[in-house]
This record gives sequence, C-alpha cells and structure tokens, in this order.
Amino acid sequence: MADTAGRPNQRRRTRKDLLEAATRLMRKGLKPTLEDVAEEALVSRATAYRYFPSVEQLLVEAALDVAMPTADEVLRGAPLIDPLARLEKVDVAFESMMSANEAGLRMMLAQSMQRSLAADTSKLPKRQNRRSPMIDAALAPAAKQFKPVDLQMLSRALALVIGTEAMVVFKDVLQISDAEARKVRRWTIRALVEAAKK
Repeated sequence: MADTAGRPNQRRRTRKDLLEAATRLMRKGLKPTLEDVAEEALVSRATAYRYFPSVEQLLVEAALDVAMPTADEVLRGAPLIDPLARLEKVDVAFESMMSANEAGLRMMLAQSMQRSLAADTSKLPKRQNRRSPMIDAALAPAAKQFKPVDLQMLSRALALVIGTEAMVVFKDVLQISDAEARKVRRWTIRALVEAAKK
C-alpha cells in the first residue's frame, strides 16, 4: 500500500496511480466510488481520501486525463530538431483539450485553489502536472541547442503560457478571442525559445 508520508516523487506517483485507476474504471463504463478507485490503484481507502477528499473531485480530474493525448500522439511527425514547431504542436493539443473541457478545467482549478487555502499541511500534490512532461518531451530532441540551466528555465516559463491558467487570463482578464489568444501564446513561445538560445 502506498504511504502518503513518502517522498515527493512517491506522493506524485500515488496521485497519478489513483487518477489512472479511475480512468481505467471510467473507460469500462463505470462510475466508480472512491473505494473502487482505491482498490483498483492498490492503495488504502484512507490514502485515496487524503489525495481526493471527494469522488467528484477525482472523477473531474480523471476525465481530463482521458481527454489529454499522450506526448507521443501529440508529437508524432514533428521535426526533431525544431523546438518551436514541436512546442506549437503541444500548444495546439492543449488548446483543443481546453476548448472541449473548459468547465471541468475551471472546476479542477477552483478545487486546487480551495485546497491551497485550507490548512493542508500534508504536502500532497494539489494537482497533476500534465503540461511539464509534455513540454519536456517537445524540447528533449533539441536539448543540445540550449544550456541546461536555460533549458530548465524555458520549460518552466512555457508552463506559464500553456495551460488552464493562461486560458483563464485570456478569457476572463484580457477578454480576448481564442484566435487572438493563440497569436499571443505563439508570440510568447517563440520569444521564450529565442531568449533561451541566447
């Protein structure tokens, strides 16, 4: 059984295992309970409740996992040495997934913010990080074009531009169209890649 007192990597793996278990059950056409998911993930019911206080929270996030294609799917056919072209494919994939799942993403964002405000000292991950692995997969073949420190900075900066929070800024704060938001994201991605190469 997974222990939530473990190291950060173990806590991330346990959270991911729970999401993957829920996804497997949902793909079978089931609407699982938290107990069903815990059993499928081979963790205790108490552990599952520590990561996801409600089954609704777990199912919202699991549905988003189902909706997000894998890095291999997103980057299939992308030129290996062109980080900009590869990152644009990642941006297209996230834009498409966010457009189809905006309500669920906003709910997940609200839940993670509520959890951050609560007196939660467990150090459990509040969300799954889907964007960084995708960004890193896009940059990996061209990694030698950057100094290691600049590659890390680029990956982190791109996480600010690609994802739910950026969508909320474009729609709610700036109140611009999806087409204009796409132009801004692409401009920013290009500027960040160029800055990292200097």
